[in-house]
Amino acid sequence: MSANITLIVSVSLIILLSPFFAKLLRLPTTPIEIVLGSILGYFGFIHDEEIFKVLSEFGFLYLMFIAGTEINLKKFFKTSRSILKRILFYLLILYILAISFSLYFDLGKIFMVLLPLISVGLVATLSKEYGKTSWLEISMIAGSIGEVVSIGILTLTSAALHAGFGMEFAKTVLSLALFLIFMFVLFRSMTLLFWWFPKLSLILMPHQDNQEQDIRLSMAIFFLLVASMMYLHLELAFGAFLAGIFIPTFFEHKHDLEKKLSSYGFGFLIPIFFIYIGYSFNLDALKIEGLIYAAIIISFVMIAMRLFAALVFVKKLGTIDSVLLGLSHSMPLTLLIAMATLAYVAHSIDKLHYYAFILAALFQVIVVMTAIKLIMLYKKRTQANVQTQ
Repeated sequence: MSANITLIVSVSLIILLSPFFAKLLRLPTTPIEIVLGSILGYFGFIHDEEIFKVLSEFGFLYLMFIAGTEINLKKFFKTSRSILKRILFYLLILYILAISFSLYFDLGKIFMVLLPLISVGLVATLSKEYGKTSWLEISMIAGSIGEVVSIGILTLTSAALHAGFGMEFAKTVLSLALFLIFMFVLFRSMTLLFWWFPKLSLILMPHQDNQEQDIRLSMAIFFLLVASMMYLHLELAFGAFLAGIFIPTFFEHKHDLEKKLSSYGFGFLIPIFFIYIGYSFNLDALKIEGLIYAAIIISFVMIAMRLFAALVFVKKLGTIDSVLLGLSHSMPLTLLIAMATLAYVAHSIDKLHYYAFILAALFQVIVVMTAIKLIMLYKKRTQANVQTQ
């Protein structure tokens, strides 16, 4: 009982104090939550309790849900062909670089999957901090496509690692393909339905809402799609991400809904996920010879790959914003840790590389968040100087 009380108090204090430490150290809140979770976990204030694990998993899914709410499919389909071509070329370069690097250094096939992973979970936190900027809007579109590809590969890799390339793998591929077809038909059908009956969205989510109907419907969509993924034995994060896309796509009139959903997530559930990530990294692993060096190399390679690939956006965004876009995709924290765990359990990577990928994921968050903050400050000062001249 006392251990559980200590856990609750410790997690509560991290959630409460992280923003203050972030302001004091001039760092983003996310890495502070991870580092504090790791330190308190090392000294025994945080331990592996089932409810803690469940809440962290729910926090991860909610983070993916919030990331999905940044995407409006109607606007996405209106994206210019030139930008879409650049995005596809950007992703192609990423995978070519990952495959080339893995083959050249004989790292194994799993590295071809791990190195180019993209997750928009933390891009959503950037959007919350820096608002709607051109580079973030393109980053969300590119990241969403990249994440769909990453989650698809994650689902297939998970099936291959657990069951090999037999009938189970074929069933997973078939389930994923059928689900994607079903979701495409569902989105098209709902688009037509809301076009024929424009007042339907107001009935489902009225402007004057004393019953929090908008939140209820959002949560229902979230749980239904997560349950669908669970039934089909597919990646739950994919369902959560798609659920988030429903909100801005079909309920554009609820301008404050995204903020309401985001405030709840970033104020409670999502910090628990990041604290658990920090706790899951055992600080004793830092004593493993070559671990820090391997983590630094992995971090450098993953960031450098994205910065190089992001050069395709220079003509559209300019050099600085292209760098910011590349950096924003250099924090695939959730998917990287999930994939590294799957690979380690399946003996595709050893303990050294498993901890190296987890440490690299943490390094990337701290380095990239700090770099983006510094670049944004430089941009503001430059713009201020230009206006005063």
